[in-house]
Amino acid sequence: MSASADLRQQLDARCHQQIERLVAWAEINSGTLNLHGLERMASEIGKLYQGLADSIELLEPARVREVDDTGVDNPVTAGKTLYLRKRPEAPRRVLLMGHMDTVFEADNSFQQCEWLDEERLRGPGTADMKGGLLCMYEALRLFEQTNQNSDIGWDVLINPDEETGSRSSAGHIAMAARQCEIGLVYEPALTDGTLAGARKGTGNFCLLVHGKSAHAGREFDAGRNAIYQLADAMTRLHGLNQKNPNITLNLGRIRGGDALNRVPDLALVKFNVRTLAREDEQWVELQLHELVEQIKKEEGFSAELSGGFTRPPKPIDERQQALMDLVSETGNSLGMDIRYKATGGCCDGNNLKAAGLVNVDTMGVLGANIHSDREFMLRSSLPERALLSHQVLCRWASSEAFVRGSNP
Repeated sequence: MSASADLRQQLDARCHQQIERLVAWAEINSGTLNLHGLERMASEIGKLYQGLADSIELLEPARVREVDDTGVDNPVTAGKTLYLRKRPEAPRRVLLMGHMDTVFEADNSFQQCEWLDEERLRGPGTADMKGGLLCMYEALRLFEQTNQNSDIGWDVLINPDEETGSRSSAGHIAMAARQCEIGLVYEPALTDGTLAGARKGTGNFCLLVHGKSAHAGREFDAGRNAIYQLADAMTRLHGLNQKNPNITLNLGRIRGGDALNRVPDLALVKFNVRTLAREDEQWVELQLHELVEQIKKEEGFSAELSGGFTRPPKPIDERQQALMDLVSETGNSLGMDIRYKATGGCCDGNNLKAAGLVNVDTMGVLGANIHSDREFMLRSSLPERALLSHQVLCRWASSEAFVRGSNP
């Protein structure tokens, strides 16, 4: 029996145990704003790594703010980031990264797991990405049993706010990235096993328009209708999609007005922008600045823009392609057909690349329907993708091609 076949047998034998753990984790609600649930998840993950990691630390979140639906700028509560290290003195390091938060709020009805059939486990976060967190652990557990780890160190960073842009953990991500040669991120692969290649960048914004309130009957002409002005601005915002094919601008949420007999003096829209290149970010920012200035020129109106780009685009350069090739070649040696597909989706792989760390960011389980109550993961993909990660770690450890600052 080949070494890889023996490892797969070991992983298959542990799969039932890890699936039980996954079900328990998935049924801990850890929506991004559920601090208690995030604390529970961090505790459970920390317990799993006891004896495997040399140090386990909780990092305090950075302070971030966000405009609420009434136009008030408020602080945002965030959980702590879990940071685990092995052989921190080792000269060569790899960063494995994931997130413990889900998109499902504490009062969401989707809280339990169920088997759709023998292969598909439906549950909140089973694919995105608590299954991936277990792939990561299994790969590292096996790696620690090899004889390749004496001068290799690994770091694991698991943040609590990936689903809302990783704003409070962005500094921790950059810090960890600067100390490593390569990164592996455990977002789910597509159901057919395809991995993400190039990714677009993203940013979230809020446009707040101020008008002037007045009685809708007696003094209608004395008022300045903020909803009307915002509607015109939203038409222009949506029109940017036609002006630049490299971007997508999605108007996601609008708020404004109260009593129907009162001219509304406040309205806001929150929107998301995806960009193909850094130049697109600059172009969008210029368009937004010009729009705000145009609104301010209208008599009786003012406007404020908040937010910004939080995840730069992730292009494929020579070093990035070399790591992708390493993963696909490793997969091929295991009988896996690893392919890549460009996507408009974003993740912490964008942040790592922006900090100078090449990474493959869909190393987790196979699944589908993430961010919905139909989310599921494929059972057999847990041992399969854990084996892939383990073999990638071993191949990287035996090669110096990815030493930071060198060309592969």
